[in-house]
Order: sequence, then C-alpha cells, then structure tokens
Amino acid sequence: HLLQQQHLQQQHKATGLSPSGRPWLSETGGAASVAAAVRRASDSCGYARGNRWCPGLREDSAHQQVEVLEHETRDGTNGSSSSSGSRAAPNAAISKRAAPSWQVVRGMDGTLEGFAQPKQVSPHIRHLLDKVSQFALQTHPVPTTTSDPPEPLPDPKAPWHAQPQDPLKFNPLTEGEIAQLLEARGADFWAVVEAADQLRARVCGNVVTHTVNRNINYTNVCTFGCGFCAFSKGKVSDLVRGPAYLIPMAEITRRTAEAWDRGATEVCMQGGIHPDFTGSTYLDIVAAAKAGAPDMHVHAFSPLEVFEGARSLGVSLADFLTSLHDAGCDSLPGTAAEVLHDGVRAVLCPDKINTAEWLEVVETAHSVGLRTTATLMFGHVEHGPITWAAHLHALRSLQARTSGITEFVPLPFVHMEAPVYLKGLARRGPTLHECMLLHAVSRLALHPHITNIQASWPKMGPEMAAQLMTSGCNDMGGSLMNESITKAAGGPWGQELPPSEMQRFIRAAGRVPLHRTTVYRAPPADRSAASLDPEVAGKPLAPLVFK
Repeated sequence: HLLQQQHLQQQHKATGLSPSGRPWLSETGGAASVAAAVRRASDSCGYARGNRWCPGLREDSAHQQVEVLEHETRDGTNGSSSSSGSRAAPNAAISKRAAPSWQVVRGMDGTLEGFAQPKQVSPHIRHLLDKVSQFALQTHPVPTTTSDPPEPLPDPKAPWHAQPQDPLKFNPLTEGEIAQLLEARGADFWAVVEAADQLRARVCGNVVTHTVNRNINYTNVCTFGCGFCAFSKGKVSDLVRGPAYLIPMAEITRRTAEAWDRGATEVCMQGGIHPDFTGSTYLDIVAAAKAGAPDMHVHAFSPLEVFEGARSLGVSLADFLTSLHDAGCDSLPGTAAEVLHDGVRAVLCPDKINTAEWLEVVETAHSVGLRTTATLMFGHVEHGPITWAAHLHALRSLQARTSGITEFVPLPFVHMEAPVYLKGLARRGPTLHECMLLHAVSRLALHPHITNIQASWPKMGPEMAAQLMTSGCNDMGGSLMNESITKAAGGPWGQELPPSEMQRFIRAAGRVPLHRTTVYRAPPADRSAASLDPEVAGKPLAPLVFK
C-alpha cells in the first residue's frame, strides 16, 4: 500500500495533477490553481496580506486593502453565517452590505484589525532587543552625532586587505533568535523597528548616504533559467519577450564617459551569462569602462559571472579575481545571492551556483583585495523568517572573517513578469510589514559587522524607500541613470533618480543627505558639483546603442 501511494505521488508530481486528477487542485497546477491564488494573497508565513501594495506598485496602493472577508448572519446578531464573500476594496473603502457581523483586515504590523491585540512587547522579544542594545553600548559607547558621516572605509586608492573582525565584538543573536525577530507582529513588530532605528542613530547618526553611479547591463542573453528573472533572454531566434542584445565595447566606453560627465564616481556592470563569454570577455569589459573614464570606480560582475569566468578559462577563483583586480575592477556587487539556502535555490535557480559556491567567490574576492556588497532577494518562494535568518547568519559569519562587505541590500522581489510568478509558484513579493521588518532585523543582526543597510528605491519606490529610513536603513543607493532588471520585471522605477531628487526624498524623511563613493568615502568636490549642476542634470542621456 505504501509503495502504491509513493507511485501515485510521483505520478501526480510529474503530471501536475492532484490526486483527484484536477490540475487546479494541484500544488503545481498553474496560475489558475487554488494554490497559486493562496500564494498571491499570502505573506511568507501564510497569513493574508494587509493591503494591495507590493514591490513594483505605486505607494498609494499601500492604502488599498487586498481583500475584506465579510460574513452575514441570518439574524444579523450572531456569527452563524448564511453567505460570505471575498473581494477587493480599493482605497480602503468598505462598501456596506446588509447587516455584516464582522470584517477581518490585516494591518501593516501583521495583526488582525478589529481584534484586541497585546499592547505590551512580549518578554522574549524584549529580552532579545535588550541583548542587542547592551551589546551596542559596548561596540559604540559614544553615539554618532547628527552631522557625522558613517565610519569611513580606507582610502579607495590605497590597497585594501581582508582582515578578521574583533571576536569580542561578535553579534550575540543566534540564527534562531534572528528568525524569531523576523516573525514579530503587533507590539513586537513596532518594538523591533524602533530598536533598529535607535541602533541606526547610534552608529550612523541622522546621515543617509547616496552615490552617483550608472548601471550598465551589457547583455540580456543568458544560458541560465532562473525562475525570478524577467530580464534574461535566449537567442534572438527563440520566442522570447523582447529582443536579445549585446552591447558593443565602444558603447560601454561611451556610457562610462557620459556618466563621468554627469558626476558619477561608479559604473555598476552586470549581465546575463552569455554563451560566447569567457573570462577574457570580462577583462575586456573592465578595459572598455576604464577607457571611458580612467578614474571611474568599476563595480562589476556578480559572483555567478566570476564563477563562470574562472571556469571558462580553467583557472582558480583566486587567479581570475586577481586578473580582474589587476585589470581595473575595483569591487564586486554581491548579487546572484537570492536566498543563501539551497532548498530555496533548488526551486528558484536550480542550475545556478549553490550557497557554498557563492560564499566562496565572495570570500576569495576579499582575500585578493576586492570588496563586495551583499544582497538578499525575498518575498517569492522561500519560507520567510527561517531562510532569511540563515542568509543573514551566513553573511555575518563571512564578514567576521574578512571585513570585506561594504553594505547589505535587501531586494524585495518584483513579481509582475517573473516566470515563477506567472506559473503560479511564487507570491506577489513581500508585504510592507515584511519589508520594514527585514530591514530592521538586518540592522540588529548584522551590527557591528556590516554598518550600512541600503533601501532599494528601484524595488520599493523612492517614497517607500525613504520610509525605510525609520527601520534601520542609512543608505539610499545610487542614481543608476539606466536600470533594466527591475523594469523588465514590471516595476515602474529604475531608470534614474537624480541626486537632487534623492536628497529631496532623504530630507523629507527627516534625515541629512550625504554624497558618498562606492566605498563610503567623500567624493572629490568636482564630482559632487557636477552631479548637482542643473545644466548637467537637465541634459538628457544620449540614446543607448545595442547590437
């Protein structure tokens, strides 16, 4: 009997059918299945979403409820319902039906509105927050003043070497405790957010940094099939949405020079894993950027690209990264991390490098003198707090060994055009509750190892990103000039946020804006002046050239 059950389960998994033979009842029955509908309406813990907002939607959707569940009673006085319905309620306006007995709406803090909620922080969460607070007094006995910038990193022109951090200053939160903070709701949620904001103020003051950079996505041709990616294309002959492209090297040079003229100090360059690329191609890309502006900081190549580049040449990671560094690559973006949990990666990006390989690339980069950022893409297929906590714990352990991560950037999943969402296998990105909570817990869990927590305005929108300044964030990222990945996924932002606009959003959030370089140093005066020059800012970018 057990063997027969196992055989049937294998058949159902292979065919996508439920035991009843109905695909719409199957866990993998497609976008029209019950399971897909539940995913669309739920957060990472399985609770109902509190409003329509998700990454990639305009800010006003945060005030529009996702759905209201109404039950009418036969006599209008008790909970015995004769009819029920679920429907959208735009602008939070709930139309009245005859004698509704109750309505349920989930609030931004993760609790059910209309029900009595504990007003006191739970003892266990209070204990964890007190533990972090006492630890912060040891690491930063003197709080940072409002006008002080974050602790500067060494001069970018000076050689940098990886070094272990003080073991006596290792964050006391365990992976399990991090997960518990990530499950906070109600009074616990607000206490976590407030604690993160207080820690941010102690370490960074009221300064919020930003940089002026340009994104160059040199190709969207990719041999990998990541379920979240709406950017990559197959060959031109394939039936893909939109044309495949490969930017000529001369265009990389031109875009870099144009960015320099607009006050940029960085070009951030990434692309798909093109079947014709080798490690030598990446060296040529660095050379093309440096030809456009020799003093431009080249922040380029994801750990996946580095891994594939080394493999294509048959050399070690250390040797290939050293070659990149010698060619003029100054740092690496810590993308392609998605979630550092192999169970999630098996669903989301099964043919990509695994957790151990990603960590190896980043640690090796640090060992040869290349600093990196670090990211976490959340709100899709993962099981929320447990996997996020594992990700944060892995990054913290790596940083304690090398000190090479300059910033941590949570990246909310933008779902609209993502293949995994269109197949009904993913959620609609994280809720606002989850976005605020993850940024806040990142501040608490990564202190003092990673000082800078960035809010992603292309994913969140500028206004929402600025609101995250109250959840532990101290950085707004770069102006970008061009951005293709979020736009391809369906997001309305991503092309450019001029420095003057960036500073306006930061001031509106009650913070002090500060222009920085990639490695959190003050930029040369001429760079800041050029970035804020009205004539430069008002000049449109030249048309992009593709091949």
